[in-house]
Amino acid sequence: MTAPETGRGIAGGLDDVSRTRDTFRILHVSTGNVCRSPITERLTRHALSDRLGDPSTGGLIVESAGTWGHEGAPMETNAETVLADFGADATGFFGRELLDDHVIRADLVLTATRDHRAQVISMGHSAGLRTFTLKEFTRLVRAIDPATLPDPLADGVVERARALVRAAAALRGWLLAPSVEADEVYDPYGAPLPFFRSVGDEISQALEPVVTALTGVPARA
Repeated sequence: MTAPETGRGIAGGLDDVSRTRDTFRILHVSTGNVCRSPITERLTRHALSDRLGDPSTGGLIVESAGTWGHEGAPMETNAETVLADFGADATGFFGRELLDDHVIRADLVLTATRDHRAQVISMGHSAGLRTFTLKEFTRLVRAIDPATLPDPLADGVVERARALVRAAAALRGWLLAPSVEADEVYDPYGAPLPFFRSVGDEISQALEPVVTALTGVPARA
């Protein structure tokens, strides 16, 4: 199953925390969960649908939350406009505060900044090996030979995604960012629409190689 467009709470509680073998949860994290992480969540879903038709057939679940999440808040209007620019769906979104349960159940956590990454890792739950900034993960993924990953048709997208995270974690200490800023997606909150659009472009470009690596399916021309 895939995360619903409405009612995005995670079923079960801390008694239901195992990361099941037939699903793979991607959690996007920013600060308020009304700008960057909603854009990233919905662009990821849109890209997965473009590759797979229905991400649920591959067992991929995409969610988001904020370290200071505005619980129940709507997405910023400019963020909705950015999603519309890409043909992605903003319907039914509401903000969430990042909880332990979200981190526990995530197979991959992608954050907007290094500070968010540090906050997620500080929550524990052995999150260090599966938590990256989005741009950091993109950089690592680009260095991974797709031929070394499981075949998505023979082995399934979930197994391929798990192998991709392991390979990226193994590379992290060897493939460093060229600058401190290289791994950051800056906050557009309160900024005019042109800045939101530049952030949307930045996120989309970072996601493209990630989604291609996860699914084994390149973007449509």
